[in-house]
Amino acid sequence: MQDRFTDKVVLITGGGSGLGRSAALAVAVEGAKLALVDVSEAGLAETAAAVREIAPQAEVREILADVSKEEDVTRYVSETVSAFGRVDAFFNNAGIEGKQNLTEDFGSEEFDKVVAINLRGVFLGLKHVLPLMREQGSGSVVNTASVGGIRGVGNQSGYAAAKHGVVGLTRNSGIEYGRFGVSVKAIAPGAIMTPMVEGSLKQIDPENWEEVGRQFVSVNPMNRFGRPEEVGHLAAFLLSDQAGFINATVIPIDGGQSEKY
Repeated sequence: MQDRFTDKVVLITGGGSGLGRSAALAVAVEGAKLALVDVSEAGLAETAAAVREIAPQAEVREILADVSKEEDVTRYVSETVSAFGRVDAFFNNAGIEGKQNLTEDFGSEEFDKVVAINLRGVFLGLKHVLPLMREQGSGSVVNTASVGGIRGVGNQSGYAAAKHGVVGLTRNSGIEYGRFGVSVKAIAPGAIMTPMVEGSLKQIDPENWEEVGRQFVSVNPMNRFGRPEEVGHLAAFLLSDQAGFINATVIPIDGGQSEKY
């Protein structure tokens, strides 16, 4: 086992489920001190319990917060620093899928909601964590974009717009903060079987969502869904010092989907 995160403080938004939980588990077994942020108190408790099961020594702070609200973001950052003294790595990950509709039928309020969480939430996280890392002279940020941030996604205008924005923020922030010893990169997951993706499939056909999923991945070069732990391990690598020279770029993890289309 590697110990890339011994004495490192890792802050994870969307830590109550899915990719955030998988990343938390991946870094916890390597010694990380964890600050987990989510809107779900139950989800946070489940992740913390899962972390302690595989890494009993892990220090975990659970923080209930809405990433789209700046007062919540300043609080989750301040609580992390109060608990651990610093932030070495930041998985800026929280997001929602939103409803599926043609652009003309996509509700304005729904669009605002998706953008508020998926884009504004990422921006606010960067706004309040990057100054800490600049002052430290070190740090690693991984934003969660999507293949929907590097190509179109039918019936998901809000999601695609927000994730394209995350890609832009990533490239811009990496250019700005690299000189301070801080790297900023993004991952672009494809179809990973998380609760969020399951929810998207159920929107299409609540009764036969598993068949919809099989049809969906049949056109993927690897003919399967990705597993959350695969993304978690990639995030852990990118958050570690081993990936310190990877900056201002986006790394797909999608089975080749973005290359095929």
